[in-house]
Amino acid sequence: MQTLRCLTGLWLLLLLAASVLGGAVPGQVPEDDDEGMHPHLEDNARTAPEPRIKAEKTHEYWLSASKQHILEKLSYVRNTQRAKNIILFLGDGMGLATLAAARSYMGGEELKLAFEEFPYTGLSKTYCVDKIVPDSASTSTSYLCGVKANYGTIGVNAHIKRGDCVAMANQTNHVFSVAKWAMDAGKAAGLVTTTRVTHASPSGVYAHTADREWENNAVLEEACGEQAKGLDDIAVQLIHGEVGSKLKVMLGGGRRNFMDPQFYDKGRRTDGRNLVEEFEAMSERNTYVKNRKKLLKVNATETDRLLGLFTKSHMHYHLEQLADPENTEPTLEEMTEKAIEMLETEENGYFLFVEGGKIDISHHDTMARIALDETAELSKAVARARKMTSEKDTLIVVTSDHSHTFSLGGYQKRGSDIFGKAKSKGTDGKPYLALSYANGKSFETYYNTQTHERVDLMTLFAEDPDPAQLFPATAPLESETHGGEDVGVFASGPWAHLFTGVYEQNTIPHMLAYAACVGDGQKACD
Repeated sequence: MQTLRCLTGLWLLLLLAASVLGGAVPGQVPEDDDEGMHPHLEDNARTAPEPRIKAEKTHEYWLSASKQHILEKLSYVRNTQRAKNIILFLGDGMGLATLAAARSYMGGEELKLAFEEFPYTGLSKTYCVDKIVPDSASTSTSYLCGVKANYGTIGVNAHIKRGDCVAMANQTNHVFSVAKWAMDAGKAAGLVTTTRVTHASPSGVYAHTADREWENNAVLEEACGEQAKGLDDIAVQLIHGEVGSKLKVMLGGGRRNFMDPQFYDKGRRTDGRNLVEEFEAMSERNTYVKNRKKLLKVNATETDRLLGLFTKSHMHYHLEQLADPENTEPTLEEMTEKAIEMLETEENGYFLFVEGGKIDISHHDTMARIALDETAELSKAVARARKMTSEKDTLIVVTSDHSHTFSLGGYQKRGSDIFGKAKSKGTDGKPYLALSYANGKSFETYYNTQTHERVDLMTLFAEDPDPAQLFPATAPLESETHGGEDVGVFASGPWAHLFTGVYEQNTIPHMLAYAACVGDGQKACD
């Protein structure tokens, strides 16, 4: 008892000392430091900056905007007509922070991307069967085929783990995409991407593979050896597979996976095959194009199937295309427009998958400026698609497969350069950027590992910034990772209201199928 009294007295003395000195007691949660968390960042805290929109100073502006929003919501009439056409847009790696930063990049925080104007929104849970944070292969199986799978696999169920050549051969483990469901119902289907057409996301439309890397025969045979016999690489599946051989439109990059070096010096096949020639030989009305000029000249009424491979690997970033006076690549918007022109010739309707794939690739390299521009390009493609189609019979859904460790912070002024430094400084007295990553290859660009201090980022900036500028990363990695939070889903057209709420990512194709009355699941027509 005497010991207890002594300990109690000591604790009270510590509390008294803490209250006098302003210190924290071990084990006690300190009081909120409101000023520290929300500092006065203006030179004169009593003088607020001029708002971007003058009317924002008045409460009437905000009250009127809120009333208008409610009236818009009340005016929506649920469209329960059968969807003749379905267009699924994917912003690869396009998390919510990317959307917010993209608005600033496009001209103002108050702006909206084209798909943010859509009447119905939801959130998709992106984890895969074996990992909390997924990759683009497992997620493509989810949002296209309707089942969750293991990391690194495409078009197969979770019985197949990545790299399992034997299990891949068992076709009972294969799952099919909403593209096949649509074609089985008499519709046409196609895909558009800014990555290789054999990359993880577009492959979910048509392929079944135990490893996303098996894009050509050489890597498949190296991985599986004798077990590779009877297995088709992803490129072969696009040209000759059950689904790929029926696709009406295939546009993107990745020429190297379709040809042996004897046909294309950068080809990576080792089987002596030229899959492009094989595609052309299937029909006189099959058309192959490899540049923007030829793509734009394609006559949809005279072409049955269209294959466009515009680069050896992924297509170049939009900003790179703009900087190259000899650029021969089409934009995502142009490819989307041509794909819709082709598919519109089908009287029973169509399914189209469109991917802005280089949002993800630029985030992996911590190139935020390019990632936001690629997001803006996706918005343009969505706007074009919505303008070319009718909300009465065409369901358009825009989503992402996963997020990134990209963040936006720093209390910067409205209308300020989103790529610039934050208003305040770090506790080391050095500025920091409003945009950053939790990990990535740029760690040592912004942190001196010899002196163990941050680099003054103002010494890194040129007056004319490089679009490929790297942004800070907290942990050093060769490639920045994906993020695991939910991603947005935006819908417009028949049965778009189904896409509200929070749901598993694999429900997306089932809702698409319901709206279009395709597949073996529930249908609006039942």
